[in-house]
Amino acid sequence: MFARSLSVACIGLSLQLAPPRGTVRVERFFAPALGVEKHYVIYLPPSYGTAPGRRYPVAYYLHGLTGNEADWVALASIDVVADSLVAGGSPEMILVMPDGDDGWYTNWEEPPEPYGACLADTLLNRAAPALCVVRGRYEDYIARDLVRHVDSTYRTLADRQHRGIAGLSMGGFGAVTIALEHPDIFSAAASHSGVLSPLYAGPHPFAAPAHYHTSIDSVAADWRGIWGAIAPAFGRTIASWTARDPTQLARRLAAAHGPLPALFIDVGTADRLVDQARAFHAELAALGVASTYAEWPGKHDWKYWHAHVGESMRWLAERIAH
Repeated sequence: MFARSLSVACIGLSLQLAPPRGTVRVERFFAPALGVEKHYVIYLPPSYGTAPGRRYPVAYYLHGLTGNEADWVALASIDVVADSLVAGGSPEMILVMPDGDDGWYTNWEEPPEPYGACLADTLLNRAAPALCVVRGRYEDYIARDLVRHVDSTYRTLADRQHRGIAGLSMGGFGAVTIALEHPDIFSAAASHSGVLSPLYAGPHPFAAPAHYHTSIDSVAADWRGIWGAIAPAFGRTIASWTARDPTQLARRLAAAHGPLPALFIDVGTADRLVDQARAFHAELAALGVASTYAEWPGKHDWKYWHAHVGESMRWLAERIAH
């Protein structure tokens, strides 16, 4: 009898000690910038359902090329990481993970071809006509449509001070460029293994001064593996690539003396994009723009991103959750 009572008591204690968990949902909305309905995954923190008067900061997490909105949960357990951080005393945040297709989170130079190119709903693996993108305005989709939808649907702290954005690889490029293009909307941006210096030509390994491509032919040769996937978005001129270059965006914003988003950059030491990250970090330093920069052992893969997503989340919480 004593052993049974002790067992029941231990079970009760373990239930009491189990950390509270957030809720993960798959939702959808119509995005005017794309002319199509898009899905997104949202993580609502543990107290969201029990504190009806409370509002929360929001961090947007963007997936990489060939990825989808489910990646951060399925491959990096971002919800479990968030629960663990909250249990450790980190402020609660809403996390939003949108479907970005292979759109590079930029407003495309070229219209999707053929009309209504089916950069389709990847989570549900559907390519029905109703899901085909009509306009390739992915920057506007994230910065305007999605933010407006989330703020009108959930109990958010709907201002730049409480809004951040992060991403990996293509999504790292998207997070940094969108924050630099829209500092009135996002106050902080984090990049894991991001494409942060797309015109970088060398040297390899990075050493100052950096050299950049000056002809579109050399750009195409450097990006030959995915040129067909990136050219419609970035365009086929040096000018259109320069207009999207994170360093140029930072330079323009610094010259305008506008509010600069806080920036977090990390990359694996064995990542093929490490020189781009180093070049961007050096350019920011030359501009007098502060950033948090880290290199950790690892490659351009989910093992690395799973290991370090908690770093960006903790960093974002320190900046947007107070």
